[in-house]
Amino acid sequence: MVSMLPGDGIGPEMMGYVREMFRLQLDLFVNILHCKSVPAIKTRHKDIDIILIRQNTEGEYSCLEHETIQGMVESIKIVTKERSEEIARYAFNYARAHNRKLVTAVHKANIMKLSDGLFLRTCEEVSKDYPEIGFNNMIIDNCSMQLVSKPHQFDVLLLPNLYGNILNNIACGLVGGPGITSGQNYGHDYAVFETGARNTGKSIAGKNIANPIAIINASADLLDYLE
Repeated sequence: MVSMLPGDGIGPEMMGYVREMFRLQLDLFVNILHCKSVPAIKTRHKDIDIILIRQNTEGEYSCLEHETIQGMVESIKIVTKERSEEIARYAFNYARAHNRKLVTAVHKANIMKLSDGLFLRTCEEVSKDYPEIGFNNMIIDNCSMQLVSKPHQFDVLLLPNLYGNILNNIACGLVGGPGITSGQNYGHDYAVFETGARNTGKSIAGKNIANPIAIINASADLLDYLE
């Protein structure tokens, strides 16, 4: 397990960049967050039990940016059929192994017709190999609203990189905040365990009010992984 806590002088923005490079270098292609209600924590919604499975190495977080001319920056979004199929099969295999009944692919294919369109079409193709598991799709902005208003309609969320980052933070908020839920990152050779919302908590350092449950859960995930 690798520590993801910031050192002195490293701000949240830099830590976010370091995390992305870390995942790219280790090819940690999948991030899993199990968003589940904690009985002792009072929240607006009860009995939430949602799995968020995020593609972890493509999309807007491919770290491919350049300034073409002064004052104009291009950021390249990468979506490939190979990686989309890889994460889709991972999500459906996870659903099958954990007796989940519905996979929802999240996208913005109505606007990004080529990139998100490829992701959505690939997920639809993969879903045909798992007829016992339901499949639907939802546009990211609608999904964000639905997640905070009617979260119980979701079972497994299948997410491109950026949308996964957004919905992971929303999901953590639903069950009590960033200090509660742990996150798991897997590749073919490596695994990293951390807080689900990836919040450094630097603003509350030294105040003795940070909730350590997410770190404890991440440590338990590590031990479970190592059997």
